[in-house]
Amino acid sequence: MSGDHQHGDLETTPASRLWMALGLTGTFLVAEVVGGIVTGSLALISDAMHMATDAMALVIALIAIRLGRREADLLRTYGYARFEILAAAFNAMLLLAVAFYILYEAYKRLFETQEIASVGMLVIAAIGLVVNLISMRLLTSHADKSLNVKGAYLEVWADMLGSIGVITGAVIIYLTGWQWVDSLIAVGIGFMVFPRTWLLLKECISILLEGVPPGMKLTEVEAAIKGVPGIASVHDLHLWAITQSKPSLSAHAVLDEGADAETVRLDVETMLREKYDLHHTTLQMEREACTHRESIH
Repeated sequence: MSGDHQHGDLETTPASRLWMALGLTGTFLVAEVVGGIVTGSLALISDAMHMATDAMALVIALIAIRLGRREADLLRTYGYARFEILAAAFNAMLLLAVAFYILYEAYKRLFETQEIASVGMLVIAAIGLVVNLISMRLLTSHADKSLNVKGAYLEVWADMLGSIGVITGAVIIYLTGWQWVDSLIAVGIGFMVFPRTWLLLKECISILLEGVPPGMKLTEVEAAIKGVPGIASVHDLHLWAITQSKPSLSAHAVLDEGADAETVRLDVETMLREKYDLHHTTLQMEREACTHRESIH
């Protein structure tokens, strides 16, 4: 027997804001690529590459929203909400690949001296910073509600730091003439995205492997269920997430002698909903424990 069976966590994702952020990012992307080529700045090209992944992340997020809102059917009983996680994982891997490419290009530049137009580099990077700040503002309120929006937000965040780095590099080159600073900034942009991107990818993998959601402990949830009056024991307990904001639980609960199954079930569901924000629960109430029990993971 089950509790609330509403699936998907994209219904509140702001598609209009994603479209606005995509428009800003896509428009400036072209300008930054041209500017990077004209000024000869690898740091600008590096920032443009990140801007391209920003745009890709936003496109993927919009596709995920459209698919994620489709109703469940006979073949996909949970609907398409899990597509959001697949898209976020792909986006994280794409960003990692771009970072490695920039590091490779920066390494080659260390042995190939190139004149950098620092003033043009500074102007373009400053405009890019403004675009990033606007995009972050559009996405920030929903970055913790959807992994896909979070992926897009993290890319914009990384690109914002990249723009600051490029601005700093342009000023240093203008004042000192040290052309190698451009490659150094590009390397810094490459390295700074790794930790956050890895955390995003790790979270996606955990959900795809149906791991216990962050912030929850299986043993604590088991103890809480056992603490409900009428429950003698719990087994075959599983805790996972369909998407980031949709944790789910299934369990077999053995009743105390004389306990009413329906009353106890409702009490357990109420406790899980109020204490752990678990709205999708499947509970099998038993008078005697099953002969075969699965181990708790």
